[in-house]
Amino acid sequence: MPIVVFNQKGGVGKSTITCNLAAISASQGLRTLVIDLDPQGNSTSYLLGITAKDDQPTVAGFFEHSLSYSFKTIPPTDFIVQTPFENLDVMPSSAALTELQVKLESRQKIYKLREALQQLADAYDRIYIDTAPALNFYTRAALIGATGCLIPFDCDSFSRQALYALMDSVQEIRADHNPDLQVDGIVVNQFQARANLPQRMVAELIEEGLPVLQPYLPSSVKIRESHEQAMPMIYLDPNHKITLAMVALHDGLRR
Repeated sequence: MPIVVFNQKGGVGKSTITCNLAAISASQGLRTLVIDLDPQGNSTSYLLGITAKDDQPTVAGFFEHSLSYSFKTIPPTDFIVQTPFENLDVMPSSAALTELQVKLESRQKIYKLREALQQLADAYDRIYIDTAPALNFYTRAALIGATGCLIPFDCDSFSRQALYALMDSVQEIRADHNPDLQVDGIVVNQFQARANLPQRMVAELIEEGLPVLQPYLPSSVKIRESHEQAMPMIYLDPNHKITLAMVALHDGLRR
């Protein structure tokens, strides 16, 4: 059940949602993996914190290996790192992803991630994929390999404009490459219940028939503390309102 968390707009909470949903899966006893395809590496930093090492395996190493013609095939599990949290692993990001992209595109390696996800299916109950804010090679590879897509949405007009193009892109990849891909839903993030604009905007999305998920994730400074301490909310403060909302969102996703 690989789920890709994707939005072409930055700053909508992709890494936060990815890591917190993954941490909830792990806390429930599910073998869970996060694949960080964003060269910025926010999910990697969030999950590894000070335990990250300069020489650790990375997802860039996995893609670089796909460019070689070695007789020795290295399994995707060799590019995975354990996090400090039980049942939760990560395939870390690397800045090298940026320079690798042109080579991977020219060599038509777009399906290599899907092959890896198929190999990892027996090792993990849940796989979450964090992506950069762009419809690039890595995002397309993730959408081609995933079965589900979550779209984070913060309530402003720029996010709404980007949302329609994003939905079209996902449907195009579904039609051309991956008929198993489903939009699991739109995750409303940093929702301010007392403000008129967010309420009106979400109501309009629902009226248009878009798959808006509930509950909505509230704004909270606690998330920043969670980032700073490299500790997802289920471990930092399991009874906080945003943790409870994340758990309800997680448990409502299709199994």
